[in-house]
Amino acid sequence: MATRMREKTAKRAATADKRPMAVAKYVRISPSKVRIVLNVIRGKKYTEAAAILENMPNAGASYILKVLNSAAANAENNMGMNKADLVVSECFADGGPVLKRFNPVSKGRAHSIKKRTSHITVILDAANN
Repeated sequence: MATRMREKTAKRAATADKRPMAVAKYVRISPSKVRIVLNVIRGKKYTEAAAILENMPNAGASYILKVLNSAAANAENNMGMNKADLVVSECFADGGPVLKRFNPVSKGRAHSIKKRTSHITVILDAANN
């Protein structure tokens, strides 16, 4: 049994994605609002994407900027890459747990309010120059 577990661990390590990435979990903003901003920066260079996010009025831009900077720092410190050579290869927002709240309305009824959370992932890659 132990040899099979070692084989599985070795196979997982061999097929693991070696690109620098960062994830922000349980961010209190709807994934649909975050995806609008992520679609703008996908495929752009790191410096260009950071400049776009700093000047964007959308609510999710500040959260995504933090994740982008974290991924770039991971690339620089852990993998020895240069920030100027990085490109946003993948970025996506998955839905996290939903906080369910109720708003009392007339005749003793209640309307549900869903406060959504997001898991934001940014994966960078070296530019193909």
